[in-house]
Amino acid sequence: MDLSLQASNYHPVTAIGEIADFIADPVAPADFPQNILRFRNDRAAATVGLDGLDDAAWLAHFGRFEPLPGAQPQPLALRYHGHQFRHYNPDLGDGRGFLFAQLRESADAGGKKGGRLLDLGTKGSGLTPWSRTADGRLTLKGGVREVLATEMLEALGVTTSRSFSLIETGEQLVRGDEPSPTRSAVLVRLGHGHIRIGSFQRLAYLGEQENLARLTDYCLKNLLEIAPGDSPALTLLEAVVARTADLAASYMVAGFVHGVLNSDNIAITAESFDYGPWRFTPRWEPGFTAAYFDQNGLYCFARQAEAIHWDVAQLAGALQEHAETEALVAILRRYPQIYEQRLIARFLWRTGHEAPDEATARTFVEAAVLALRESDILIDRFFFDARRGDLSESLYAGPAWDQVRAVHAALSPRPGHLDHAYWSGDALCSMHIDEVEAIWSAIAERDDWQPLHDKVAAIRAMGAARGVGPGS
Repeated sequence: MDLSLQASNYHPVTAIGEIADFIADPVAPADFPQNILRFRNDRAAATVGLDGLDDAAWLAHFGRFEPLPGAQPQPLALRYHGHQFRHYNPDLGDGRGFLFAQLRESADAGGKKGGRLLDLGTKGSGLTPWSRTADGRLTLKGGVREVLATEMLEALGVTTSRSFSLIETGEQLVRGDEPSPTRSAVLVRLGHGHIRIGSFQRLAYLGEQENLARLTDYCLKNLLEIAPGDSPALTLLEAVVARTADLAASYMVAGFVHGVLNSDNIAITAESFDYGPWRFTPRWEPGFTAAYFDQNGLYCFARQAEAIHWDVAQLAGALQEHAETEALVAILRRYPQIYEQRLIARFLWRTGHEAPDEATARTFVEAAVLALRESDILIDRFFFDARRGDLSESLYAGPAWDQVRAVHAALSPRPGHLDHAYWSGDALCSMHIDEVEAIWSAIAERDDWQPLHDKVAAIRAMGAARGVGPGS
């Protein structure tokens, strides 16, 4: 074992071996002409005992994909199907990525989250049996965008994969949606599982009911860590409904639009991952759409909860041979109520307040959303000012904001909600498209990476100012 991996919190595992025979294909990584380290997430690496790697070892493992000591010996490309914009596609799977390794999170890394099974998965690591007509590569711009998305979402309390490593690979790629040729990269993400709703859909489509039961057991034991109960299928669906409703609520409170909420992009753990045409909407604009190809606004800002609920219904459909239809439907019907509860809880968390009762909390959120929809106030501006209790009439003018101020006065600040220096200034940390493009332009035109590193530092400072993530 590498001396750098002697740390007590490095715990490689090979749990995926329980189901690899029907859910994955062994593959080989691409042999890239260059390996230039552009981003390494030592904060995330520390949670799995990999922060001690020097840059040479980092490049060996995450650029050339030499196996980690004690981890699985060969990358695995996962198989899945899924609905893409509501059209079923049986020709999917990891086309430019693979599961590289599995590790246990350090017991002291996340409190009650300690010991979770985490995946190191890739994006842009080369061709697989599921690449179809694509080249299996990732543009450097796509990698930079994913770093920015995951850092910002983590700071805003969204349960998300973490961008672990970004390495430039020295190839020139041609893409139809950005100036080409463009630079290439390979991204490694650290995430709580890569099993998707589409993983279950594939097995149901193929009639592999025994394997579907095995996959259910695997997810309950290794990812959700829940006893199967009398009906593993119902236990699984109940957990996924609760977690995905919270995921949808977290997107709304963050002002985030994922862009492509297909069923192959929804993880069973409900951890957000795989960021393509994402955007943060500056204002509470229900129809704001991230993807230029989403011409009907299926995945626009205000429809994200509906879209995720629809995806979860496809999971229920895949499980129908393993549970009574009425029981599956009853669980699905709980989603809207859970979503509303989590939206309120996360909204108050972001303002740094507590409500004296449920009715006051709901009234505040409803009033604030209505006022935001009717005004040009930026979402980030509102949450920043609301936390500081500075909803002045000079900026927040009109009857709708009068109602918000009246209910806001009934809320109580959470202890220590303004302790961080971030709240004493007025430098908002947002993530809108103009800034994203400016950060990329510095890299593309001058190979200047400092704006990216500065933005990551600013995001992490803002995240620290919010303290722990939103609870129940």
